[in-house]
Amino acid sequence: MKKSLILLFMLSSYLLSAQTAEEIISKVKAKLDKVNDYEASGKMKTNVIFIKAPVANVKVYYKKPNKLRVNNENGISFIPKGSVNINLNNIFINTTGFDMIDMGKESGTSLRIIKLLPKDENADVVLSTVYIDETLSLIKKAKTTTKENGTYELEMTYGKYASYGLADKVVFSFNTKDYKLPKGITFDYDDGTRRQEAPDKLKNKKGKVEISYSTYIINKGVPDSVFR
Repeated sequence: MKKSLILLFMLSSYLLSAQTAEEIISKVKAKLDKVNDYEASGKMKTNVIFIKAPVANVKVYYKKPNKLRVNNENGISFIPKGSVNINLNNIFINTTGFDMIDMGKESGTSLRIIKLLPKDENADVVLSTVYIDETLSLIKKAKTTTKENGTYELEMTYGKYASYGLADKVVFSFNTKDYKLPKGITFDYDDGTRRQEAPDKLKNKKGKVEISYSTYIINKGVPDSVFR
């Protein structure tokens, strides 16, 4: 009888302390909402099949609600059109809200999986799946499917800027078929040639861009001219 009462008490405590999907997302969004703008410095490593791209110094600028610019010292960024989504704020930019599906915990981790379906049928984002550390209110992984820019995935590692929901490292993965080389630009490929267009083998392969941030300047103002 005593053991049963203890188990019942523990179950009741768990149910009272368990967070709903809405509560978890609200806390994550509140942390991200503290950032109005930032200027970040870091290094970008590009891993796209056949393309030789050295590690580059980058400056990343962000301003609410959805302005983002990546300045690469080499002059060319291999991040596809959906690059605006390397900023997590843009997952929640849909003003009409989301339907949320709580998928429980990820197997082997304590991350909570929540699917977000935009209520706006005209939204570019079709579905976002976020993997959240609910204790820290941080998104550790995200997978987003869009109408125009294919599907991309994010993995975040956090450090000293975690209180703002800003990652020390972001790994952005995408399908290379969704990336179009700028017109008139040639690149060195790993086979030693220079071509105007990527070879056929580039299609249907995974591309990956890693940005490791060294510093953020947060909420000090970023002029609109930066994004032109």
